[in-house]
Amino acid sequence: MEQLILPDILTLEEVSAYLRLPTQTVVHQTMLGNIPGRKIENDWRFLKAAIDDWLRSKSSRAVLFQQVGALADDDTLADLRAKIYQDRERSEVDAESEA
Repeated sequence: MEQLILPDILTLEEVSAYLRLPTQTVVHQTMLGNIPGRKIENDWRFLKAAIDDWLRSKSSRAVLFQQVGALADDDTLADLRAKIYQDRERSEVDAESEA
C-alpha cells in the first residue's frame, strides 16, 4: 500500500481525505469546534499535528488548549473569537457570571 505524505498545513480536501470524511462533515465539525481548524477568508486550513492530536485525544478542547501556544502571537484571534461568538449568537461573557 502506498504511503500518503501530507504537508504540515492541510487544506479542507486533504483533511477530508485524511479523515475519510465528506468535506461537508469536516466543515460542520470544525465550525462546531470539534475538529481543530481555521478559516482564512474563504479557505480552511488545518495543522496536521493538531488533527493527529485530536484523533488521539478524548477531548477536542484538550487539543485546542495544546495548540494555543502556537497561536499566541496571532493578532487576528480577538476578531476570530468575536466572529465565532457572533455566528453562534452567544455572548462572550456568561450572563450568570456577571450577576
